[in-house]
Amino acid sequence: MRRRSVLAAAGAAALAVPVLGAAPAVATPGLGPASGAGSTPGGRGRLAIRGVDISSLPKNEDHGAVYRTADGRRVDPVRLLAGAGVTHARLKVWVNPVDGYNTKARILPLARRLKRAGIGIWVDFHYSDTWADPAHQTKPAAWAGLDVAGLSRAVYDHTADVLGALRRQGTPAQLVQIGNELNGGMLWPEGDWEHFDNLGAFLKAGLRAARDTTPRIRTILHLANGGDNGLYRWWFDNVTSRGVDFDIIGLSYYPFWHGPVEQAAANMADITARYGKPCVIAETAYPFTLESEDDVNDILHDPSQLTPGFPATPDGQSAWLREVADLAAAVPDGQGLGYCYWEGAWTYRKGSGWDPTNPSSGNAWENLALFDFEDRALPGLRTLGSYRR
Repeated sequence: MRRRSVLAAAGAAALAVPVLGAAPAVATPGLGPASGAGSTPGGRGRLAIRGVDISSLPKNEDHGAVYRTADGRRVDPVRLLAGAGVTHARLKVWVNPVDGYNTKARILPLARRLKRAGIGIWVDFHYSDTWADPAHQTKPAAWAGLDVAGLSRAVYDHTADVLGALRRQGTPAQLVQIGNELNGGMLWPEGDWEHFDNLGAFLKAGLRAARDTTPRIRTILHLANGGDNGLYRWWFDNVTSRGVDFDIIGLSYYPFWHGPVEQAAANMADITARYGKPCVIAETAYPFTLESEDDVNDILHDPSQLTPGFPATPDGQSAWLREVADLAAAVPDGQGLGYCYWEGAWTYRKGSGWDPTNPSSGNAWENLALFDFEDRALPGLRTLGSYRR
């Protein structure tokens, strides 16, 4: 996810396909049974993954951000997340960004905070110096002259370096994404959607590094456009036919971009059956207001962008989180592991903008955070962490 334009070409040629029947539930090592924390499908168990992406937290805190409970008491945001029931924190990793954030050096101390709070670590490799998403998969500058073999080695080394450092300091990652929103591939142009053999080699290199350094880690391959079944079949058919072996299918599902809930539900039912893998909603979010705290136009700013029945209010945001949790819980045979809220702690602070090359770039996401403009936790945070099916 970023301040994005969405790449439609990757899935445009894929045909609509019928939903298949459900496959038997499979265990997901390190997370408990695929149905969640030991629950039976349709029971009252808790989903295994109730996550929040907090990648921007170190930069926000360095620029003076504070976080408060709903009644206004200042608190460590990591401990607040843990107290709300959050199970995992998602941390993106860039290779050599201009501003120095979202790197190994930055996530190591945050990982120590997370471990002390009892929150699991989910690493999201972008394999870029900046945002990677369906419309942007720019190679790191240091990798620009590498051929396919060299890029594969760079993917392995970078992945092993970060995950190995986490393990050595006693904070091993539980989950890892090999790439972010890979609709059109990664490391363009060598690994784009026209070069699936190369893409498969890059994915295998990252997956091998993850398992070599952290044997119990669960691996995720992640696409955007969570309601587009044609895209998911096209992409995963291509990578699985090339012997790419992973554990979990990750989806971004934002209702204002990715279609109605029914489409996402049908897609999740189909792909978990077709590929025999559980899935997780790796990104979602919803606004608590259409107002902006800075002078940057927010991504969600117009009533026409809202989902019917879910107003841009704190209660509307909380209701959406209940809806998306129900969506994950309803995947047949307990194959929906859970969900992750994208950048829930990215409140507005001057200098903590979206562009790592431009400190004045501003924040177009602060009205979708899980904290209001007075830094107080919103009810959606409790809904996210305490959800029971």
